[in-house]
Amino acid sequence: MAIESMTGFARAAGTVGIHAFAWEIRSVNGRGLDIRVRVPPGLEVLAEAARKRLTGAFSRGTLHVNLQVTSDAGPPRPRINEGALAALLQAVERLPASAIVTPPSYDGLLAIRGVVELAEEGEDTLTAVEKPVLAGLEEVVSGLKEARASEGRALEAVLRGHLDTIARLTTDAETHPARGVDAIRERIAAQVGLLLEASQALDPQRLHQEAALLAVKADIREEVDRLNAHVAALRLLLDQGGPIGRKLDFLSQEFGREASTLCAKAGDAGLSRIGLELRTVVDQMREQVQNVE
Repeated sequence: MAIESMTGFARAAGTVGIHAFAWEIRSVNGRGLDIRVRVPPGLEVLAEAARKRLTGAFSRGTLHVNLQVTSDAGPPRPRINEGALAALLQAVERLPASAIVTPPSYDGLLAIRGVVELAEEGEDTLTAVEKPVLAGLEEVVSGLKEARASEGRALEAVLRGHLDTIARLTTDAETHPARGVDAIRERIAAQVGLLLEASQALDPQRLHQEAALLAVKADIREEVDRLNAHVAALRLLLDQGGPIGRKLDFLSQEFGREASTLCAKAGDAGLSRIGLELRTVVDQMREQVQNVE
């Protein structure tokens, strides 16, 4: 499986009879999956269908989904609520005869609230467009997946480039002359000399312990081994593909820790430059990782 980005855009449109519709989806980065759907009134069932379909297609990202439906049906048409009118007539017939109450007229009855209604187009529209709109939903989901996959391919190339640079810098640090035994001995001897100059009364045993501690602190073997292991692990994740964004983010944080420790232990201008360059590349990689699903 290839990796996918969390950013992308897709649109699908169509017509059915007097109705025209258009789906649009914008996808941006998100910690989890956040789906926000807007549909015209009366078509809420299509919003639920969209949420269900998108939940099955994606695992991360904030998705802004919009459905527009337009119609050439003209203005809403009035219609008589025949049930309400019949109930009113029956109620009038049951009233006792009285000279005060005049016989009902249709214009009076039609003026009563609820007898005359404006035809609601929602249900009729849903019946007419449901199948084509759902087909359009499949089209727009496929389009978004392709957009995110295309962006994912570009991201993968960038990440592999950063990994190559990190592997090279790790090798440079491992083989740097400052890591040689003689170079480390000279640095420790210089630091011990500074300690002796500061005080001639230093305990030789304590001085030996301090020298051993300095030697341990100057060794970047552990950081180099971890960096190499992280490079191998990240390459394996990229080969596997799929929704690996969270794992990539965790590994990039581990890269940052090892690079910072290497800088702290460097003790040499050349090694420090390598460590700083390593931290820069790791930061660049972390920015790109934030886009991976």
